[in-house]
Amino acid sequence: MNDKELSFEAAFVRLEEILEKMNSGAISLDESLKLYEEADRLISSCQKRLLEAERKIEILVKNRNGEVVLDPDKKPLTQEFNS
Repeated sequence: MNDKELSFEAAFVRLEEILEKMNSGAISLDESLKLYEEADRLISSCQKRLLEAERKIEILVKNRNGEVVLDPDKKPLTQEFNS
């Protein structure tokens, strides 16, 4: 499973696991480097997801005039962001 397939929560749990392993001092330098690279990818993925969620919330909360935009069913309008 790659970083994109992990949920935000699963990626966060994996980051905690990596941190524990690296802080234990019981792994080799090579393993530390591999874990560091994995953590870097996970952090980037999590940051991107948080930014997308923030943008979606901003659109949900207000339009350009500062008013909540509703769809035809009177539900707040949202917009997906693809980077």
